[in-house]
Amino acid sequence: MKQISCLMLFLMLSLSGYAYEERNLLEKQADVMRLKEILIPQQKWVPYPEYTDRTAWDNLTKDYKQMLIKRGEKHLNYEWKVIKATDYLEYERSGNRKVMENPNNSNNNAIADLAIAELVEGKGRFIDQLINGVVYTCEMTSWALSAHLPAQHSKRSLPDYTEHIIDLVSGDMGGMLSWIYYFFHKEFDKIDPVISRRLYKEIKERIMDTYMLENRFWWMAFDYKGQLVNNWNPWCNANVLQCFLLLENDKDRLAEAVYRTMVSTDKFINYVHSDGACEEGPSYWGHAAGKMYDYLQLLYDATGGKLSLFSDPLIRNMGEYISRTYVGNDWVVNFADASAKGGGDAGLIFRYGKAIDSREMQEYAAWLSRKKGGVVITSGRDMFRTLQCLLYSKEMQTTVPAHLTPDVTWYPETQFCYLKNKKGFFLAVKGGYNNESHNHNDVGTFSLYYNTIPMIIDAGVGTYTRQTFGKERYTIWTMQSNYHNLPMINGVPQKFGSEYKATEVVLDKKQLSMNIATAYPDEAEVGKWIRTYRLLDNDLEISDNFVLEGLKTENQVNFLLWGDIDLDNPGRVKISVQGQSIELYYNASQFVPSLETIQLTDPRLANVWGKKIYRLSLTAKDMVRKGRYVFKVKAL
Repeated sequence: MKQISCLMLFLMLSLSGYAYEERNLLEKQADVMRLKEILIPQQKWVPYPEYTDRTAWDNLTKDYKQMLIKRGEKHLNYEWKVIKATDYLEYERSGNRKVMENPNNSNNNAIADLAIAELVEGKGRFIDQLINGVVYTCEMTSWALSAHLPAQHSKRSLPDYTEHIIDLVSGDMGGMLSWIYYFFHKEFDKIDPVISRRLYKEIKERIMDTYMLENRFWWMAFDYKGQLVNNWNPWCNANVLQCFLLLENDKDRLAEAVYRTMVSTDKFINYVHSDGACEEGPSYWGHAAGKMYDYLQLLYDATGGKLSLFSDPLIRNMGEYISRTYVGNDWVVNFADASAKGGGDAGLIFRYGKAIDSREMQEYAAWLSRKKGGVVITSGRDMFRTLQCLLYSKEMQTTVPAHLTPDVTWYPETQFCYLKNKKGFFLAVKGGYNNESHNHNDVGTFSLYYNTIPMIIDAGVGTYTRQTFGKERYTIWTMQSNYHNLPMINGVPQKFGSEYKATEVVLDKKQLSMNIATAYPDEAEVGKWIRTYRLLDNDLEISDNFVLEGLKTENQVNFLLWGDIDLDNPGRVKISVQGQSIELYYNASQFVPSLETIQLTDPRLANVWGKKIYRLSLTAKDMVRKGRYVFKVKAL
């Protein structure tokens, strides 16, 4: 039986009228001829010491040397894990990705830790085991994940030996192995030259040649026709760029390849709204804007700073988004598939902030770093980021820490709004449309935090499976508007599609209003539904002014909650979480309250919220064509 790629189906469903703008910022900086002039040849641009320069490595890593060596020592007797054919097939049989991904990630992380440990120590102690990992990886039919392999012509999740595809992980492996080749190929040659030759061959065929010969991968977006362009684009292009910069020494071929990555990456930059918000949420910022930064930093370094976008306002907006989404105590604004817990990679945020000269980002990164007990040197297959952490660690240590953001942050194109008051409320609201990257049907929803603690919440997303990115996506409760803080109008929830969106969106100081009727299908029979959020000095007011074209069943206004919920007093709902308490007021003459317990069996959700959350449903007692609902939230 042939399987349709769920990822590709998800992307085909995501064709939209998104406000794509032909900026082409990279292409305006340089063409192929200009690249031939400015690209620094023979890897002389690399900012890290050569493997044999032990003094330089000691100076670079002295604060972290023993920690990094210990990471590698854990893998000196590592038993390399076999990924069975049935592990790949499990994705199309049950939708389970983890059975293939977990052993694959374990192997890849071991390779990375061994390589960094050997760079740090320089005694050859880790070389043999590193060779084991490298040769084992070269023997794999594919470096791509089972969930992404249906991009093959076979449409199956078992690797096809007749072709290569570039996905997130195969690209990561190409990037990591290119650094390993750069640093260690002479050491490998001392043992057997076939190791380096094989490694070079595999990177060239799987990544470099494939990239130059194929246009069909959706994330490349060369033939842009209105489709979604998300984090895959800068993520894959940054990896491909590393491979070429580290392995390709023919001047003409290098310039052609680099320019091709510029044309592709421009599609992502064109797709992003000029306000810079990451519609995928802060969990994806490091993979979207963060990977774009990695790509731009590589270009900057490889051209000696002659090719740079770091002064462009869009690039600044994209960077500073990450500090604005942080609420406190590891809680973040988590629209779409983002987790409610996070804050970002402090080292990455610092480097991005330094590149664009953003004091806000650099101070926030330093603040995050102090909160975590000091500079964290990242690990894993993204070897470039680990090396960059080491390069910038001293400077981040000396930066004054702070996290200061304005009371009002407004992204007018993406329609994200963050409002704060002196009482300790942080209100996050979104408009947008129901075909965003990692979309939930959630136009007009909000989250409310009190003293940094989420009180009225967005659940986020569960563990990724085949269903998450397939035609069954909107059968999953976390994706549905009726499990966001939104109304069910005439018993009808919002619908997926670009045409389902917020209209008449207006921000006036700390009041945001929008018509969300346009996010509902015709069967909701709603002419207008103006949802208004008004953050005052001491409370929050939420109002719904509506006009219906027909009456089918009672309206239901839903709120997603967690913690201890008390419905004993009519017209009031007390919500208590982690020592903080608020009350939600509603008109008891208008609504009948009910509370649904949602048991969280998915570990990705349970790790954030615990064993259960709740859906508070306020069901209207009367059906009326025209009306107004008002809800107030006060701190206790």
